[in-house]
Amino acid sequence: MTIVAKILQLNCQAILALFLMFGGSAVAQEPTVSKPLDGRQGRELLLKNFRPRAQLKVAEHLRTRAAFPVVDVHTHFFYKLRSSEQALDDYVAIMDRNGIAMCVSLDGSLNGRLEEHVKFLWSNYKDRFVVFANVDWRGDGTEDNPASWACHRAGFAERTAKQLAAAVQSGISGLKLFKRFGLEYKNPDGSLIKVDDRRFDPIWQACGKLGIPIIVHTADPAAFFEPIDETNERWEELSRHPDWSFHGEQYPSRNELLEARNRVIGRHPKTKFIGAHVANNPEDLKVVRGWLDKYPNLYVETASRISELGRQPFTARKFFMEYSDRILFGTDGPWPEARLHINWRFFETADESFAYSEKVPPPQGMWQIHGLNLPDAVLQRLYFENACRLIPGVKARLMKYRQMESEKVKP
Repeated sequence: MTIVAKILQLNCQAILALFLMFGGSAVAQEPTVSKPLDGRQGRELLLKNFRPRAQLKVAEHLRTRAAFPVVDVHTHFFYKLRSSEQALDDYVAIMDRNGIAMCVSLDGSLNGRLEEHVKFLWSNYKDRFVVFANVDWRGDGTEDNPASWACHRAGFAERTAKQLAAAVQSGISGLKLFKRFGLEYKNPDGSLIKVDDRRFDPIWQACGKLGIPIIVHTADPAAFFEPIDETNERWEELSRHPDWSFHGEQYPSRNELLEARNRVIGRHPKTKFIGAHVANNPEDLKVVRGWLDKYPNLYVETASRISELGRQPFTARKFFMEYSDRILFGTDGPWPEARLHINWRFFETADESFAYSEKVPPPQGMWQIHGLNLPDAVLQRLYFENACRLIPGVKARLMKYRQMESEKVKP
């Protein structure tokens, strides 16, 4: 046998030995099937699969209707219902069952959608809705070219002020500023427009003269400005929505944004400002208290923040008791009816350790909340009295609602 033949024979024998050693897997290996990381039978658990069932047994006092008539000052009936007449009818029925006298829709853009949105809500339910306008920053400019935007043209603020005056004449009750103002809208040079840019002071001044409040959403939860790592308490949420993160040099810090908003509030003492989402700082109510003390024209509302308020029930209850004339009720809805029931339970009972949302997993932190058990006088200020004082058109509608409700119970 030649040397070459012997080498080939040895190689073949080696390959056969490997084949037999691994049961043929060296030639035809079975595909590997990954096991689910569900925490069962000793397996690891992915956080997104975590569905803890509480073993705590405590008293429950469920609520299916608010104790008093409610004005929901923070809703989005354009963005969430998209002009569906059936969806509107269905939600008004939910309002009726829950004792919601009226909602404030914050979706009336001055880009021409305002009239359409008003018609959608007021054709059949004018007494159940008030509408806030929105600044049309872009105008006829193109979205990806900030230099073409209307807000960078001379006289923009004055023109917007005139638009607002006309809107108020037609029954509009306020102005809403979205968080994109400060976090997304840009100058022609590519830098972000600052919240306290003095070019827009005539708009905020006009709101004061017109007697309409400004609901302003500036910044976002504190965790959204932190790195998405193992120390971030909202990691699970941000892993599902990484685009909600504002961490990085391309964004101003959260403190910069909030301080800029406060400078605007301080420059316009005759204009009423409502800080959306507990002035977007429910994680630190001591700071919010300081803002309310410093700025008598500042109010706050509760939309989508019972998750934060409810994990600090003693601090939150004290806050509501001391500033009951400065806090308004909001939901950020329309939401499913179950979410409303949770709100009534949170504000009206002393229940312990319950879910703040009907969603699984919970959408804003992996924790539960505790009720505030607010007294009737505070509930009435929260649910409707403060809105009646602050928002044009609310008081008259509430009187009609109460008359309607009283007629229902007459024999």
